[in-house]
Amino acid sequence: MLAAGCLLGVIYSNSSFANPAPQQSIRSDGSPGGETGLRVPRFVSLKSREARMRVGPSLDYATQWIYRVPGLPLEIIAEYDNWRQVRDCDGVSGWMHRALLSSNRTALIGPWITSPVPVRTAPRTSASTVAKLEPRVRLAVRSCDGTWCHVEITGHDLDGFIRQSALWGVYPNEKVM
Repeated sequence: MLAAGCLLGVIYSNSSFANPAPQQSIRSDGSPGGETGLRVPRFVSLKSREARMRVGPSLDYATQWIYRVPGLPLEIIAEYDNWRQVRDCDGVSGWMHRALLSSNRTALIGPWITSPVPVRTAPRTSASTVAKLEPRVRLAVRSCDGTWCHVEITGHDLDGFIRQSALWGVYPNEKVM
């Protein structure tokens, strides 16, 4: 079994959380974002080896967290100029510059999962199991058909299929090509 932690950021102790973020309507209906025209909310991944999550959409805002896991899935929940309000798998949200984010799709075995999740050789429950993964293991998403996702286990020469409902980083019934 493979396991990985999800404590992905290191708290940055700066208590100057002045200047509240501008009010943004957080769209959860899949409508286009005001800045990019892309769907909001949507999943992306962290591009940078070190990314600061700020309390507002500007370098003038305090750093809330520092993330050090490239490929970490994040959910964009709002857009403001070149800034994206993102949420991680633990529900922590803040603002990151768009240059820190990638459209490459990744996912985690859901933090809510209580037992190892099988990785199968084909997208069906009767297929052979090639691995079992613990919650919060990071995966590269190759494709999803709405029920199953073809994934690659990050850092290992292993790929297979996982039920989409076991992943954080793709929406229920979402098709990823």
